[in-house]
Amino acid sequence: MSTNSNIQRRDFMKQCAAGATGLSLAGLTNSGCGQTASAKPNIIYIMTDDLGYGDLGCYGQDQIQTPNIDKLAAEGMRFTDHYAGSTVCAPSRCSLMTGLHTGHTQVRGNKEVRPMGQHPLATNTMTVARLLQQNGYTTGLVGKWGLGGPDNDGRPRQQGFDYFFGYICQRHAHNYYPNYLFRNEERIPLNNVSVDTRDDKRDDGAGVATTKVDYSADFFAQEALDFVDRNQANPFFLYLSLTIPHANNEAKQDGMEVPDQGPYANKGWPERQKEMAAMITRMDGHVGALMDKLKELGIDDNTLVMFTSDNGPHREGGNDPAYFNSSGPLKGIKRDLYEGGIRVPFIGRWPGKIQPGSTTNHIAAFWDFLPTAAEVAGATIPAETDGISYLPTLLGQQQKEHEQLYWEFHEGKGSKQAVRMGDWKAVRIQMSKPLELYNLATDIGETNNVAGQHPDIVATIENYLKAARTKNEFWELF
Repeated sequence: MSTNSNIQRRDFMKQCAAGATGLSLAGLTNSGCGQTASAKPNIIYIMTDDLGYGDLGCYGQDQIQTPNIDKLAAEGMRFTDHYAGSTVCAPSRCSLMTGLHTGHTQVRGNKEVRPMGQHPLATNTMTVARLLQQNGYTTGLVGKWGLGGPDNDGRPRQQGFDYFFGYICQRHAHNYYPNYLFRNEERIPLNNVSVDTRDDKRDDGAGVATTKVDYSADFFAQEALDFVDRNQANPFFLYLSLTIPHANNEAKQDGMEVPDQGPYANKGWPERQKEMAAMITRMDGHVGALMDKLKELGIDDNTLVMFTSDNGPHREGGNDPAYFNSSGPLKGIKRDLYEGGIRVPFIGRWPGKIQPGSTTNHIAAFWDFLPTAAEVAGATIPAETDGISYLPTLLGQQQKEHEQLYWEFHEGKGSKQAVRMGDWKAVRIQMSKPLELYNLATDIGETNNVAGQHPDIVATIENYLKAARTKNEFWELF
């Protein structure tokens, strides 16, 4: 392996070849041809699982306590119009990693692979982790992956991550008290005993735990702190992919797993809602501990932290998303392409770079993260991306806008499609159905379908849909 000085020189030469980004990153060291390796900002991307647009205090929640994430928003920028890659786990994560929307991604749905894992990313896919790794970053994934299995090229360390700890398989991730977690390719046993009672046995560790000692979410919080500790001296990318507040789907109506109900134990709420709230508040504490670690190490000012959710809130494991108004003012939940299924909270914080307490209505999506990370790192943005860097918005500078955003979804009675074009939102709930059309500027809750009043807008979107996707043998529209 190269020495540190050779690594820095190699990255320096790459920077000179690529040229400067053209953005003003105040406080970074300039050498006349870009940033030096030592000046590269750290990037932390925190993604929760099934957290709704209305589940945080800074987005209007008044019953669930999220003081640390609310502080993140107070010290940074809150996006009002940020979108997940999809309305379920795997395709949303694929969009985030590849910079492509679900009309172009390799993974467009939750497709299981036996005996363990999901439909994998192909060998040598240009993920955001690989891009940053090639540009001088140490890359780490802590938490849930869901884009491959332990025995194929979709596993994290084959897709640009130097270090991985967590669940490779998202079915395995349904259990917060698993028998084991992965550290890189090794299975690390935990102090939990589970009995798999399903008829269809799989090697995915998703059975119901009967002895609950080691809560996986707490392990992820500690692993994140340890990763930052180990890599504080050099630029790093940490993808902290949390499982909270996803349900244990194997546990049916008793699937909101958390060690205790925290400050909600004595509330007169249903048990599952106490547990849901406790999960979110526990996760909020984990975020707070990570932010404290950055300050303790003196790297807070050189670290861009982003926080979001992979899709809208769920109705699983006994949870009722209406109880806490988890979708906020939005229509729909997880598995819908209405706003509640895909519009998610998003916060960016970077002291000295992002204006504290700021809010933006810039329309952005998960596929924008790869070009954003590339621009932060001073790297060349790949030509094959549907994304547009939102770094200018974060820095308060002039921002290029999307003409359209596109989603497709392949579960249930038929494929669904959605398009956002400015304030217009079109939804097709089945391929045999006509487009519904909503004006989000006046109807954020998508209650009034105005397709009949605007045939010209519908025709424009229908024309766009003809070329919005590439064919894929695994993900045909039906």
